[in-house]
Amino acid sequence: MHLSQSDHSVSPPNVTIPRVYNAAADLLGRHSSRQNKAAYIDALTGETLSYAQLSDQAHRFAQGLQDQGFVQEQRVLLCMHDSLQWPVAFLGCILAGVVPIAVNTLLTAQDYHYMLRDSRAQGLIVSKALWPVFESLLPELMGLKQIIIDGGDSDTPGISFADMISQSSALPGPAHTLADDVCFWLYSSGSTGSPKGTLHLHSHVVQTAELYGRAVLGLQENDVVFSAAKLFFAYGLGNALSFPLAVGASTVLLSARPTPTDVFGVLEKHQPSVFYGVPTLFASLLADAARPTSKALSLRVCTSAGEALPAEIGKKWQQAYGVDILDGIGSTEMLHIFLSNRPGRVRYGTTGEVVPGYTLRLVNDDGQECAEGELGELQISGPSSAIMYWNNREKTKHTFAGEWTRSGDKYSRDEDGYYTYGGRSDDMLKVGGIYVSPFEVEASLMTHPSVLEAAVIGVPDDEGLVKPKAYVVTKPGMNLDEATLKAHVKSQLAPYKYPRWVEFVPELPKTATGKIQRFKLRAAQ
Repeated sequence: MHLSQSDHSVSPPNVTIPRVYNAAADLLGRHSSRQNKAAYIDALTGETLSYAQLSDQAHRFAQGLQDQGFVQEQRVLLCMHDSLQWPVAFLGCILAGVVPIAVNTLLTAQDYHYMLRDSRAQGLIVSKALWPVFESLLPELMGLKQIIIDGGDSDTPGISFADMISQSSALPGPAHTLADDVCFWLYSSGSTGSPKGTLHLHSHVVQTAELYGRAVLGLQENDVVFSAAKLFFAYGLGNALSFPLAVGASTVLLSARPTPTDVFGVLEKHQPSVFYGVPTLFASLLADAARPTSKALSLRVCTSAGEALPAEIGKKWQQAYGVDILDGIGSTEMLHIFLSNRPGRVRYGTTGEVVPGYTLRLVNDDGQECAEGELGELQISGPSSAIMYWNNREKTKHTFAGEWTRSGDKYSRDEDGYYTYGGRSDDMLKVGGIYVSPFEVEASLMTHPSVLEAAVIGVPDDEGLVKPKAYVVTKPGMNLDEATLKAHVKSQLAPYKYPRWVEFVPELPKTATGKIQRFKLRAAQ
């Protein structure tokens, strides 16, 4: 099944998905004229995987899964670095009707033990470099159908990824799956507590690719894309898999942690036209004394998600590199971005406008829709909403309310339809009976030239009244004192909003997506 191709559309594409549908078969079947083109490029080695090789290896991996006894709807945990084998494994699972559960590579053995038991996964696909974390779980893992190790050898159990492919024929055709079948899982990042298995359908993959990747970003086959966010995140999965495969673009994969040195190395060597980052990374890139000039890069569009982008970072990036950062918001529950700034229509300090194909509403504490300018919880209706949290009925009912998905984020909307972030619902502070957005205070702190990062939480004072407290990371070599920062915020915001305490720290606790974990800061009080 092939969807119509339209270039740089700003209205929702007509995304018609048949009842019988396999997302991997669709994404791999669009490239009859691109068989020799590089689908993926390894940033460090320069090795490439053509569209023909990607399809062949994914079909061989799918057949290998069936040969190993995996059957449709069984689940496998996928814990791999961003290598050329990652899309092969993910798409191969889907072709076979097996459900991949893509998980964070930075977790502990205890975390993986929880996810294996919670998901009841029947198999494990893991990079050799990550195997030592799982090795302590070996008694638990022996009950799996198979352990498949990318880079595996005689010293590792199970079967090696390379042998899985070389010893298998190509699957003759995809499993008989439906558009409404569960396609894959993602575990929520845990920015507010325990991770939750989030179930997505086959139709969700192409919906996000068409509605955001094509309609907002205008992705085309001549684009080269690079995502600092890894494939196991909802954000990275769209950026580096479904979006480029939907249009025939080439994708650069970086298996290492995206340090400023490595990111700029990729941007200079491989000349991507599209770069996906997060606010903390953009701040670090701008603070890098060795950063290249704009003439050394070939960017046409950048995006940011995971945390609201401070206006100051967006403006500085545009000044430095002549390209806007499109700040947007998505979620594991919605799979990708549903609210975003658009090319040529960026308003820094806002999260932009609704993405075509989605409907948004803001709801106040009484459950009523908010008036223009009023702060309320953002709720989303759209075709990519997850169907449930696995084994978590109460949180499922709370988050997925009929056609609406609750984001837990506070926003206001102006007369032009632009949305401004007001913090998480559980992060909002009431100071003197008035709501204060931690993000607004953080944004003010970030405008100080010596501040690299900031996080604000509510802390009770001696009288038990909640007041803002700031945790601040300064730029390398910069000295700053508490009084100066307080005065800086007071000069920009209403007096009651300034942080009563400022603590300078070497780094802020974050999830691997770059989201600041304010709950950890609160727990440390």
